[in-house]
Order: sequence, then structure tokens, then C-alpha cells
Amino acid sequence: MKLVSYLREETDQLAILVDGLLYNTQELYPDLPNNMGMFLMMWEDVIDITKRADALLKEGKNPSSAIGIPVNSVQLLSPVPFPTSCRDGYAFRQHVAAARRNRKVPMIPEFDQYPIFYFTNHNAIQGPGEIVCMPDHFEKLDFELEVAIVICKAGRNITAAEADDYIGGYMIMNDMSARTLQMEEMLLNLGPAKGKDFSTVVGPMLVTADELEPLKVPAKDGHTGNNFNLKMTCKVNGIPVSEGNMGDMDWTFAEIVERCAYGVNILPGDIIGSGTVGTGCFLELNGTGKLNDPDYTEQWLQPGDVVEMEVTGLGTLSNTIVKEDTDFSLLALKKKA
Repeated sequence: MKLVSYLREETDQLAILVDGLLYNTQELYPDLPNNMGMFLMMWEDVIDITKRADALLKEGKNPSSAIGIPVNSVQLLSPVPFPTSCRDGYAFRQHVAAARRNRKVPMIPEFDQYPIFYFTNHNAIQGPGEIVCMPDHFEKLDFELEVAIVICKAGRNITAAEADDYIGGYMIMNDMSARTLQMEEMLLNLGPAKGKDFSTVVGPMLVTADELEPLKVPAKDGHTGNNFNLKMTCKVNGIPVSEGNMGDMDWTFAEIVERCAYGVNILPGDIIGSGTVGTGCFLELNGTGKLNDPDYTEQWLQPGDVVEMEVTGLGTLSNTIVKEDTDFSLLALKKKA
């Protein structure tokens, strides 16, 4: 099942997407909530009836008088417009190893011992459309090609063996990154903050696991949880720049959820990203290019650039980079030594 949130009369409307048409949930069945926040809160009470409606629509049988709305006629929002939190993982060994190789430092052994994550700004979650950036963001502005999940029921101290039951669905994630801000602040030995907090993009839809069942593949040896053979690509201005596969995740989402929920309540509406797939950002691509050729010309995102991410089964997430009309700069405010 594919779930979409879109702008309707200045609020977020939840709909099922079937064959390019959106069917508003509450018009299919009056008892269904009309927004994703409530849908996730009521997940166990509403998921079965919603899946039945989805199955009927796929058979060409409308279970109600709901009228299908062309998906390209509305403004899509993040599938989860108001997440309760947003964490981002570090699940792809290829990306981590390449980034460290490019910095000429050895692979960190702790990567293979346990999954990690950081918290980012859940109030900066957005969907397809414009990404508005400040001047400092354009100091090495980057995309990050990822997949994300959303939690659909509350839990605590969840084991990896049971964690997939807490995953409502999957969506594309672009963890936007301002690398100069990020690298400067991380010199102080805390995680990324201002380099990451201005925009995290997810969408264009939330896809439930049953939809991806034919693409399921085993987790890596010694790991637990669902994994899927989903090709991941990114284009900038129509030019391919990145290609990977969700099946290459070394840590599964189930294992990341296990760590997230240790001693902590996870809640419906929590978003958790996979971390960047191998080759999935300019930071890694530029580092590899310069390692092989000292004269390599670095590429970073510029105003007007169109970033298109496509993942098998999850659709295409498209965003345009826009410059804020201001000269205000945090980098210019740094104190002199």
C-alpha cells in the first residue's frame, strides 16, 4: 500500500495512491483518520481496513463514492508531515569506509560492533518541492541518498527480532547537508547540528512492507531483520551522480530500531533514516575523485539545481534548490582567535 500526504485546504490530507490517483482515507471509510499523524497513532485499529480498501481499488472496485484525484494535480507534502522525532542512522559500510579512506584514516572497527544514529530537526522535515537555503548552506551544499522508515506503534526495549513489526513503511530520504558548517562544528566533538538542521526531505510516499515483499533479500550474515533489493539512484539536473542499493545495508532497520528503543520509548511518527548509501553524496564522490586525481573539480549543489532521487518501489523524490534572499551569515560571526 502506498500512502500520500498532500495539501488540501491549507492542511495535510492523507490518501491512498493507486494507479496515479489519490483516494482520501475518510472518504473511503468515515472511520479512517484524514491525516497521517492520527493514522499512525491508530495504526493497529485502521491498517487492516485500509489495506482492504487498497486491494479493492487495485481490482478496480471502489469501496465507496470516493473520487480519485490525479496525484500530479496536488502539492505533495512529506508522507509524515509532523513527525514526533527524526533520527538518522549509519548503516552502509561502503559509504563509511570510502569516506574514511578518502580522509586517509583507517576504517573504524566500532562500525561493525553496533549501529549508531544521531537526532536531527524533526521540525525541518519536508516533502517534494523547493529547499530554501541560507548563504552558509551553499558553502559545500550536499545531498545524501537514503531510505527512511516511520514507526507505527509505541514500544520500548524492542529486540531486533521483533522490531520489523514496529515499522509502518518505507520512503526515500534526502538528508541535506551544509558541509562547511558541519565540519567546523564537529571539530568540537559533538554530532552535526547547524550543518544538518535546515532541511531533511522524505517522500514522495510511504510504502508498506507488504508492497515490497517480492523484493525481500536476506540480511547480511550475522544480522537480523528485513532487507530489500531496492535500487537507489540520484540525479542532479538530470545527470546521474549516485547509484546504490538498499540491500547493501550492513545494519538492518530492525537492528537500528533495537538500539533506538533501548531504555527509551519510540513513538508512532518517529522517522529513522538509513544513513547514506555508498556513493550517495558529493562529500564521498568528491573525496574519491580527489584521491584519484588531485586536479579533480569538486561539485556541490547550487541555486536552481534539481535533485531527483529514485528508489525501486518507493517512487521518485524531486526537489529544487532555492537561495534565501539574505546575506546573513553565521560563518561571518565567528570570533577571532
